[in-house]
This record gives sequence, C-alpha cells and structure tokens, in this order.
Amino acid sequence: MFTDVLARLGIDSLNQGAFADKWLDCPGPEIVSVNPATGQPLATVLSASREQYETVVQTATKTFKRWRLLPAPQRGEIVRQIGEALRAHKADLGLLVTLETGKILSEGLGEVQEMIDMCDYAVGLSRQLFGLTMPSERPQHRMFEQWQPLGPVGIITAFNFPVAVWAWNACLAAACGDTCVWKPSSQTPLTAVAVQHIVNKVLDKHDLHGVFTLCIGSGSVVGQTLAEDRRVPLISATGSCAMGRRLAQTVAGRLGRSLLELGGNNGIIVTPTANIELALRAVTFAAVGTAGQRCTSLRRLFLHDTIADEFLDRLVAIYKRIQLGNPWEENVLLGPLVSEKAVTDMLAAVTAAGHQGGRVLYGGSRVDRPGYFVEPTIIRARSEMPIVREETFAPILYAMTYQDLDEVIEQHNSVDQGLSSAIFTDRLTEAEQFLSPAGSDCGIANVNIGTSGAEIGGAFGGEKDTGGGREAGSDSWKAYMRRQTCTVNYGSDLPLAQGVSFDVTSE
Repeated sequence: MFTDVLARLGIDSLNQGAFADKWLDCPGPEIVSVNPATGQPLATVLSASREQYETVVQTATKTFKRWRLLPAPQRGEIVRQIGEALRAHKADLGLLVTLETGKILSEGLGEVQEMIDMCDYAVGLSRQLFGLTMPSERPQHRMFEQWQPLGPVGIITAFNFPVAVWAWNACLAAACGDTCVWKPSSQTPLTAVAVQHIVNKVLDKHDLHGVFTLCIGSGSVVGQTLAEDRRVPLISATGSCAMGRRLAQTVAGRLGRSLLELGGNNGIIVTPTANIELALRAVTFAAVGTAGQRCTSLRRLFLHDTIADEFLDRLVAIYKRIQLGNPWEENVLLGPLVSEKAVTDMLAAVTAAGHQGGRVLYGGSRVDRPGYFVEPTIIRARSEMPIVREETFAPILYAMTYQDLDEVIEQHNSVDQGLSSAIFTDRLTEAEQFLSPAGSDCGIANVNIGTSGAEIGGAFGGEKDTGGGREAGSDSWKAYMRRQTCTVNYGSDLPLAQGVSFDVTSE
C-alpha cells in the first residue's frame, strides 16, 4: 500500500531531506518515519545540515527578488495550479497523511481538502491585497497605504496537521509575494517530501523553483537556525507552548516577527437549555477526533449540575461504541496516538488525575494491540485539579459541573491557554454573554458547535499562551506583508503637517 502510494505520487527517493532549486544531497542523520498504527518504520529521510540549510535560504532569498515583482494575480495563478495538482493527488496524499500520522482516512483526506481550499482562497486574495486611502490634512496631497511583500517566510509545522498548516501559511505567503522555507515535524517528514514533489511539478513548468523550499531536520539544528536568521523576517510556527516561548524569544532578539499557533486547553459549556443530542455529537468529535491530538481538541467539559449525570451516562455509552482500529480502514473512528511517548504521557496524566481526586468513568488504559493505541477516556474532575490546567495531547476529557454561568465562564478562562471554546445553549442571553467582552477569552468562540473543525475563511489562532497568531482567512494575509504609508504631493507648495512653520529660502 505504502509503496504504491509513493509510486502514484511520483516519488522515487525518500532520502532527499532538502529542496532549494533542486534536491540536495543531505548527510543525515536518518529520520525514521513510523506508522503509529503498527509501530513499524515506513521509511527514512536524511536530515539536512546547516550547509544544506544555507543553500535553501540563499535560494529562497534570491528567488524572492524575482517573485515579488511578479504581479499578484500571476502569483495567484501559480497557486491555483498547485491546487489543481493537489486535487489530482488528493486520494494518495490523504492516505499518506493517515499512514504517517495515524489520523483516520476521512481526516487525512479532509486535510488535503483544506490545502485545496487554501489554494482557492489565495487565488481570490491575489486580486484583493488592497490598502486604504486616507484624507490628508494638507491641500493637494494624497495619503494612502499599500502592502508590500515581506521576504522569505519560515514555516515550522507540527505532526498533527503535517500539510494543512503548511498550506495555511505557504498559499497566503506566496500570493503576497513571499517565498517559503518549510521545516516540517521530524515525526512526519514523508508528507512534506510528497507535497514538495507535487509542488515541483507545477514550478517546473514556470521555472520558478525557489518559491517553495524544504529543509527537514531537528529543531535544534534547522529550527533554531531558522529562528536566528535575519534573512527570514517572519517565522510562523505551530507546536507546543514551550517551543513557542523559546522561538519567540529568539526571533524577538533579532527584532523579527513570529506568528505562533501553540497549545490549547479547550472547553465546552453545556447549559440546561442546550440541545443535548447536538452537544453529545460535538463533544464526541471534539474530544475523540484525531485521537485528541488537535490543538483545538476538547479537554474540559463543563456541565450544568442538573444535566451532568444523564449527559455523562449517554456520553459513556457513545464512547463504548467508538470503533478503534487501523485508521485507513472503513468505519474506524479512532486511530492511534503518534508515538510511544504520547502513550506514556497520556497514562501519566490519567494517573495524576487519579491522585488529584479524579475518577475515570471510561477508558484510561492502553489497548493491547500493535501500535500506539489507547482508550478514549472520560474523567470526572474538578477545575482546581492541576492536571486539568495542563494540555495532554491525547483523548482525555475532564468532565466538571457548574451552577452559575458567570462562575463557569471564569473557570473556563482560568487556564493559561486560549485557543478554542464553545457553549451549547438555546438561550440567546447565554450565547451573547459567552461572546461578550466578559465571556470567552479565546481566539475562537462558538455557539452550538464544537471546538474543533474550523473553516479556513476565518482567522485561526488563540490568545494568551496560545501565542496570539492568526492564520488562514479573514485578514490573516497581512502578517505576510509589510505595511507602507505613502503621501503624494501633487501641488507646488510644501505645507507641513500639524501647521508647523519652517520657512527657509534657498539663497
């Protein structure tokens, strides 16, 4: 199955860990990509050294000087063609995502569809990179702003969305006139190599290699070097809060820009007026989808005490029906965690919750089969338990009760992270309270839908320790450009702003 996928994607070698304007010979060490469903290696990729990194960044920097001068709609046309190439390879690339990450096939395919959607979005955006015109206080003057390409953009992606998050950044950056340097997760290098091959087929036709480049390697070598590189004005990074703090300090030290999409400890509030059927479905997908390995996965569930027992009884019954297995097989809803360490971290969290007074209602154990499978887990908990304040990248759901909406919103907002949030209610006043300035403090706030599965049309990102970055839709494109305020004097006088007088003769 795996070799057939590679053949259809046109990949004849996986030892290539860096692409500038051509594939570079990399010295290693080898990075082993493991199928999380079997625990067995899929393939190895040779990682890049600082020498290959230097070649990649020099190429991206040189190509930027040419790419930025191409009219934006023409840049959009290149991105459109990339979208068409992704459409042609959606089935195989989606399966490769599933094989390397362990997410179920519909999610693997959905991730590739998200890439396609981002290409479509960027095509339209390429004709709308507009600035404002402002009235000048000086006669015969015109004042306006315009947006200019920024430069090479560093893109650091995580394992859980190995290609979609690259597209969030790369499609917009390319439409804006930037080149891209991609450092993928060392846990999912194969999908990055596959995407680079697909993109190269488009760039070959236009002699535009260097717009999208790739450099696979460790965070300590490639990631740190990228963060320190003054030639790369923007670093967009997805990962843990700890990683984001380290990277932000490094980038800020050279006065560069960082766009951070970090951890989330997401919560859902279910009120007595909620549509319970709707809430149950949303909670299940948000907590169990991608085996709890989304930054938007549901971690904390706040149930009004009048509905808590019935809701949890029904939720446990649903959990018992969730089919676990090889993620590429039909009807499977829960695949494995990504690694042995992820299993260890989950079991440690379950143990800690028990020591802190939590009670496991369902799950909590490893599944006896090859690979990194665990049971989806529900734990009756209290919001003051320290483990509840931590994000464990696994299908653990902490269920808590509340009585007062103001009080539970305060509990909801008490964690360090601030990515995604939701309330289930049929009462307008409760929905509006949750969306008010005194409501959710997260970057995403939903009513009667879950915390995960955001559309690309909105800006994606969160507050507090989540990093404050915004990607994908709305006006996220502005992060990839530099704003320039311009004033044109079309008169024969030189009036100064604020009525300042500074008369001097030339003789």
